[in-house]
Amino acid sequence: MSDLKADTKRIRECSRALQRIYDSFTSRANPADDFSAAELGNKHVVDAFDEFAGNWKIHRKDLAEKIRTLGVITAEAAKSYDAVDAQLAEALRRQDVRAGRDGGPPK
Repeated sequence: MSDLKADTKRIRECSRALQRIYDSFTSRANPADDFSAAELGNKHVVDAFDEFAGNWKIHRKDLAEKIRTLGVITAEAAKSYDAVDAQLAEALRRQDVRAGRDGGPPK
């Protein structure tokens, strides 16, 4: 039987990093907005950039939502691991008290 180990500190760090990525995705302007038609030159380039900008807005929103969801999942996982660990520790303490009261470990 193997021991299950979860680094809840690391899981929480992951959740916070995902939140920062989500914030970045949802608060920053579209990268295509920084260029004028004169800077891009050719009409085909302008059209391609406009298409990219539209697609990027849609996909950025979808990706940001998936990142947010993953951040919530990792935060909840850390909470769950800690809760299970605390419950197990409490059950073992109660068992130790019962064993001491009854004169030794159960047979």
